[in-house]
Amino acid sequence: MARAAETRTADRPARHPSTETAARLARSAAAAEGAEEVPGWLADRRRAGTFRVERIPFDRLEKWHTEAGTGDLVHETGRFFAIRGLEVREEDGRTWSQPIICQPETGILGILAKEFDGVLHFLMQAKMEPGNIGTIQLGPTVQATRSNYTRVHQGLATPYIEYFLAAGRGTVLTDVLQSEQGDSFLRKRNRNLVVEVTGEVEVRPDWRWLTLGQIHQLLAVDNLVNMDARTVLSSLPLRPPAAGSATDPGHAEDAEGVHSDTEVLSWLNELKTQQGAGTTLVPLDRVDRWRRTETEIAHTERRHQRVVAVSVVAGNREVTRWTQPLLAAERTGLAALVVRPSPAGPQLLLQGLSQPGTFDAVELAPTVQCVSDGFSDLPEPVPFLDLVLAAPPERVLYSAVLSEEGGRFFRRANRYLITAAGEDFPAELPDRYRWVTADQVQRFIQFGNHFTVEARTLVTCLGSLRDRGARWSA
Repeated sequence: MARAAETRTADRPARHPSTETAARLARSAAAAEGAEEVPGWLADRRRAGTFRVERIPFDRLEKWHTEAGTGDLVHETGRFFAIRGLEVREEDGRTWSQPIICQPETGILGILAKEFDGVLHFLMQAKMEPGNIGTIQLGPTVQATRSNYTRVHQGLATPYIEYFLAAGRGTVLTDVLQSEQGDSFLRKRNRNLVVEVTGEVEVRPDWRWLTLGQIHQLLAVDNLVNMDARTVLSSLPLRPPAAGSATDPGHAEDAEGVHSDTEVLSWLNELKTQQGAGTTLVPLDRVDRWRRTETEIAHTERRHQRVVAVSVVAGNREVTRWTQPLLAAERTGLAALVVRPSPAGPQLLLQGLSQPGTFDAVELAPTVQCVSDGFSDLPEPVPFLDLVLAAPPERVLYSAVLSEEGGRFFRRANRYLITAAGEDFPAELPDRYRWVTADQVQRFIQFGNHFTVEARTLVTCLGSLRDRGARWSA
């Protein structure tokens, strides 16, 4: 193993903490050699374990049951999560309903960081989840619900969890409460942490130290870096503040076409205030236009997500055998981000999006977010969808199919797309859309519950472009 770097000397010139962290991350992002070995390592870990996921009927679920009188799917302990019904009342009086995951506890998504020879490395895990495409994907050091790491399942302890629970074990580089999918979870969030340590860390067989540059290279590979790793990485300051940005005395907020932080937040608060929809939990048996069979709960038009059940064998998990329900996607979704250059640095076209399970009515989402119903044959037109799908190759900066969280979703994936705005891109925007600078995104993402998980994935992918040598004039 590479030796740990010497402690930085006290006589080094003082720098702004975010600038210093960004500089260290930039050095890590520049070190990409060896990334090509990681898919083979993941394949080796897959072969080394015993993994089996089988669809089963609901009556074969163990420790789960269909609650009498409601039809809700619940765990015998009352912990982990439950699948219930949610009724949504639109402002115009229309109502509709759907299954929703209720998981009120806050999980931990944590990545350990450590310097080797002056370069930050991150301890990443070959993580098995029953809904993963490919079974094992690259995840954070720790990816655990509170029920898991408090050992409600009476299984083994979660490896490395102590670094993210106890004070004084390391230096916190980022610590943010972030939401999960608002179309599928009712007000669910996780604590996203990166903690830097200096002491020795035992590296178990399913974990490996990687540089940020190696992880960025792997983001270009379909279904390899999991959702939990992507959301944690999104809150890192991956680039120094632009000269004249709001974190710099010069302030470029007066540049043409650039909104100040106050203007962006005021616009977002106005959208939240205008949001008039309301939600109520209802029995799962009462969700309208959904039908239950022995093996699934599905919408009559086969559009949304289905509720299914699986039996799991995973030899490398804290519990090696279990059953559980999952949400299964009907089709691949799309999350697309349009970017453009500006005097204040790159700008991202974001929308204020309302979803039934969102904590605070509206979150910032990508330019296009069509994920739970796919993006073809939609009942209503979606702004900018045709433009991003028709973007010529020279404007496509990033494109990959990436899986969503495999602990609750069965093979759910989205195509993540980043395109450059051409000269013909519309100047006039719908009220729910704003151009926001990359520096503003970096600041806002530190406060949690501002961005959808799809937007956070695209922020991480956008940050990887320069490090992967991708073309990006923005």
